[in-house]
Amino acid sequence: MKTITKKALVDQIAQRTGHKRVVAKQIIQEFLDQVIDEIAEGNRLEFRDFGVFEVKHRAPRMAQNPKTLERVPVPAKRTVKFKAGRRMRECLEAPETTTESTPKTEQQETSTVVASARSAEPKPQVHVNTGNAPAIIGSITREEAVANS
Repeated sequence: MKTITKKALVDQIAQRTGHKRVVAKQIIQEFLDQVIDEIAEGNRLEFRDFGVFEVKHRAPRMAQNPKTLERVPVPAKRTVKFKAGRRMRECLEAPETTTESTPKTEQQETSTVVASARSAEPKPQVHVNTGNAPAIIGSITREEAVANS
């Protein structure tokens, strides 16, 4: 999974629309600012086929610090809920396309065979002594584990 930044989106939109990057960036930033302003006012934003942004109110509650077991009050707060629209759900539910239909070169086939052979080998289970826990018979240091992997 890749992380796509706003800069990458700006570049893609500028290229597809033929506009300059500066113009695309201004439009995208204005859109995002408007979304934030509307959400801050408590409005519901609905974009057909994309999804719906809604403000949800969380009630105050009592929580517990797991370390000290002390009861801690958590105040009420507002949060944003997103529900995917029809088109987005369809894209997420669609099976991923495979590259099996494209012909492979001999080198690609060889690397696939080698990779599958490597994955078929059982991986030895290793206990790594981090220094914080007592040593166990047969344990190795972190450096040895990294060198062996």
